[in-house]
Amino acid sequence: MWLVAALILALSLCADCFAVSAGSSVTLKDDSWGKILPVALVFGLVQSGLFFAGWAFGDIFSGVVGSMAPVIGFLLLLYVGGSMLYSAIRNDLESRDLNGIRNVLLGAIATSIDAFTVGVSFSMDGDSAGDVLLKALVILAVTFLTVVFGMKGGAYAGKRYGRGALFVGGTVLLLIGLNILFKFI
Repeated sequence: MWLVAALILALSLCADCFAVSAGSSVTLKDDSWGKILPVALVFGLVQSGLFFAGWAFGDIFSGVVGSMAPVIGFLLLLYVGGSMLYSAIRNDLESRDLNGIRNVLLGAIATSIDAFTVGVSFSMDGDSAGDVLLKALVILAVTFLTVVFGMKGGAYAGKRYGRGALFVGGTVLLLIGLNILFKFI
């Protein structure tokens, strides 16, 4: 039963990772495993790392992160999604989304702030380090797989639909950002 609960937690945390990786991958020309696996690993490490850090520093960050998380997530997704929309409007299909470490880290952090907040809540519930570490490992694996599937699907859609896929991807990222912002207001 523990594993089922950990998988549900991981899937709920990485749904936005899937959306961001799929939407941001529509401009990828190189959708080889050598390109996708490192990006998926970064997303997984950031997601699980922030979850564990939230647990480890729960008492310190509980007030600050709780109030600022929606704004930070919105601003990061506004940047990534806005740049995609700008590229679609300019018909610049050579966008750099998920093609550079800066954009990969921005996407990974934007989608992982909620994991940090959930980690804080586990700290407040008194979960043990071993239990949280095991959950973090499940989160790492599920996020990794989710991003792989998202990037492969996004790259396929981009090759097939070009500018339209870029426009839809940017719009989805902006909508996710707005949802993050407004569900906490």
